[in-house]
Amino acid sequence: MTATNLTHPAGMRPVAQVIVGPWPSYAQFKNLPERARWVLYGSAKAYRDALELQGLAMTESYDAFIKRVTQELDI
Repeated sequence: MTATNLTHPAGMRPVAQVIVGPWPSYAQFKNLPERARWVLYGSAKAYRDALELQGLAMTESYDAFIKRVTQELDI
């Protein structure tokens, strides 16, 4: 993943680190049992939340993230 600093217009201090990707793919897990895929879905959301709590911002919107992960996991 690549991270980029966003700064205030005056260029004084970083506002957030932005992760621009590439994003982890969950497609290789779509053949696992449904319960295991739901566990991975929960893990993916928790991982993103943990990154955001550390002050990182994602270029992929939350809605796009959810749509992508649910499609990749076929849930």
